[in-house]
Amino acid sequence: MEYQQSSQNTPLYQQVKDYINNRIAQGILISGMRIESEAELSKMLNASRMTVNRALRELTAEGKLRRVQGLGTFVAEQKLQSPLFEIRSLAKEIEERGGRYSCDVHLLREEEASPWLAGEMKIQVLSPVFHSIIVHKEDGLPIQLGCRYINPEIAPDYLNQDYTRITPSDYLIQQAPVTAVEHVVEALIAEQWIRELLLIDSFEPCLVLHRKTWSGEQVATVNTFYYPGTRYTLGGRFVPDDRGKLDIV
Repeated sequence: MEYQQSSQNTPLYQQVKDYINNRIAQGILISGMRIESEAELSKMLNASRMTVNRALRELTAEGKLRRVQGLGTFVAEQKLQSPLFEIRSLAKEIEERGGRYSCDVHLLREEEASPWLAGEMKIQVLSPVFHSIIVHKEDGLPIQLGCRYINPEIAPDYLNQDYTRITPSDYLIQQAPVTAVEHVVEALIAEQWIRELLLIDSFEPCLVLHRKTWSGEQVATVNTFYYPGTRYTLGGRFVPDDRGKLDIV
């Protein structure tokens, strides 16, 4: 492969970025394709590993590349999007866009409510709660880690479901209608165990959606959903009513 360096005034890491960006623009590298390793790029472009690493980190942060721990660096696909203010089955979303849904259940058990969780759910400290941690995948790639706490009064049989056959959202909606939802979104670098389950490296941020739901007067669930920042966005569309108030559509 030929590599022509840019102006000497251009930092070498930027030249590496330009080289990769140009290959993407020319269609030499396409979405989902694995690019050369840091060592291969370093040798090919006569640049240090540190320089190549910086270029790859910046391209990952910009959403051009995605780095999968243990597998390598890939050209990023177009980001997926979930509705911000709706509660929908992730499996149905994936199927609607032609993907294949699967999941891994990492935790499914009864626990005692901590003081923080008891306050969030308006229950007594040490009261029983159900806790699940499930990684949801599209075409085998993790796109969401869902950490849920469920009020047993809302869904007493929650722990006995096969969540490879029905998603938690689908099951919970069947058990109790949602009458109110609270959403808070933040971006952060997730803890190591979360990064490992989502197959992301220590430089990739996560979009984190904190969701609390009510059924009637009871807090039904307290949830935290982690999305790889280079693979996912959250969005919604709003239209004003005749009073200028925004309604979700």
